[in-house]
Amino acid sequence: MQLIQNFKLPSLYLRVAIGSAYLWEVADRLGILGANGKPHVGWGDWQHFITYARQVMSFLPASLIPAFATIATIGEATFGLLILVGLFTRLAAIGSGILGLCFAIAMAISFGIESPLGYSVFTLSAASILLATLPSYAWSIDSLLSHQKINKQLNIYQDKNGVETV
Repeated sequence: MQLIQNFKLPSLYLRVAIGSAYLWEVADRLGILGANGKPHVGWGDWQHFITYARQVMSFLPASLIPAFATIATIGEATFGLLILVGLFTRLAAIGSGILGLCFAIAMAISFGIESPLGYSVFTLSAASILLATLPSYAWSIDSLLSHQKINKQLNIYQDKNGVETV
């Protein structure tokens, strides 16, 4: 059996799926997708999200929950954007995997294992870790910067060795 050696489309698919999932949830809790109670809106505002966060992190002191909810939201927005555009992709994917795993564990503690399994939170975490293991990220800022660095090094080599460029 031959393994797939072309990671371009799977890498892009993972980046779009993970990045958009995070950004969608952040947009929901900030009210960008509409008000609470509207179709396809989970929270609709920060206060409804905090109420949910209190349920998910019910095992923690209540005073810590708003801070953790804020940190998680900043993490999701940052990781989602970085993964989507492909900047610092490997680091963002590792952070995303850890954040997703923490969320899945918190859900399992508070609601039972069926909750993170049913909402595919472990899947999001695993997909993030898989993304971090890919050798390159086509159609990304990382790829563009890498090509520019290689070209710059090649030009320095050619100049040092008197190689004529076409």
